[in-house]
Amino acid sequence: MADSAAFAWVCDQLQRATPLSEIEVRGTVRLALKQSGLDARSVSGAEMSVLLTKVMPLELQQRAVDNAARVCEDLATRIKGERFAEAGPDPKSVEAVFRRLGGTPS
Repeated sequence: MADSAAFAWVCDQLQRATPLSEIEVRGTVRLALKQSGLDARSVSGAEMSVLLTKVMPLELQQRAVDNAARVCEDLATRIKGERFAEAGPDPKSVEAVFRRLGGTPS
């Protein structure tokens, strides 16, 4: 399953706003998500907004990003205006297959 659109958007924006490389940004965001009990494949824009406010400033400060709090605050505000198509469950996922086999609608 691919990463969510909100995850991809945040990573792209952080890569543009910081000196971190793509792999550094993606790893940092994944670590922050893991600390928060979220998953890059299913995180929503609203959840990313909270993550940007509560968790990411410290993560970026630890990686020597100047003005980390301001960068995160700006992204948290901007992501609220984004409309991400929140994908439904993957019809090929194990859960969806078992739901169909059990006769439970998806």
